[in-house]
Amino acid sequence: MKVSFLYGALVRRGKALALSILAVPVTAWSALAEPVVVAALGDSLTHGYGVAQEAGFVPQLESWLRGQGLEVTVQNAGVSGDTTQGGLARVGWTLGPDVDAMIVTLGGNDALRGVDPAVSKANLAGIIEAGQAADVDVLLIGVEAPMNFGADYKQAFDGMYGALATQYDVSLAPDFFAAIRDLPADELRGLMQADGIHPNAEGVARIVPELGPYVVHLLEMPSQ
Repeated sequence: MKVSFLYGALVRRGKALALSILAVPVTAWSALAEPVVVAALGDSLTHGYGVAQEAGFVPQLESWLRGQGLEVTVQNAGVSGDTTQGGLARVGWTLGPDVDAMIVTLGGNDALRGVDPAVSKANLAGIIEAGQAADVDVLLIGVEAPMNFGADYKQAFDGMYGALATQYDVSLAPDFFAAIRDLPADELRGLMQADGIHPNAEGVARIVPELGPYVVHLLEMPSQ
């Protein structure tokens, strides 16, 4: 297990043990460390719409992180059909006392409904502020708007994630679908469900290794 990950996690929890952990042999650290809890706040992409429970984004992400040697529990706070407004309304109870970090994947339903990007941005800002107020590190995961409402709408919507990450100094994964977006059409269809919106289990399996390192980086960051 990486030193930076373990030390950062212990500091984030405010454990007094963190003051003496460097004196403990590396081989004993895993026995002393509690699993780090990551809340995944999102919509159907997070919830795992249309796939078996064990094949959804959250279980696959947790398995991938544990495969890197990290003691992590990822909580599924995804609600299918949710918007940034819905996420803001429930972020308070999502951030329970055991949560150490939060990943936020919201906005896709806003874009499909044509919600003003300024409104979506304000909602996401509120979610980030709630995380920071709870002393929880935040990873913002972007989604891209379709062209349904024109190029200006898409530009404003797509750009809000980077602007928020800069404004609040939080981590950013620019595109949830980065791992598969540019694949040839035939290959991409094989990784998506029939609706063309949600990845199937194999699609999730392609997406997770692309996003996983962003989560690892988040957990390695010492608390501010």
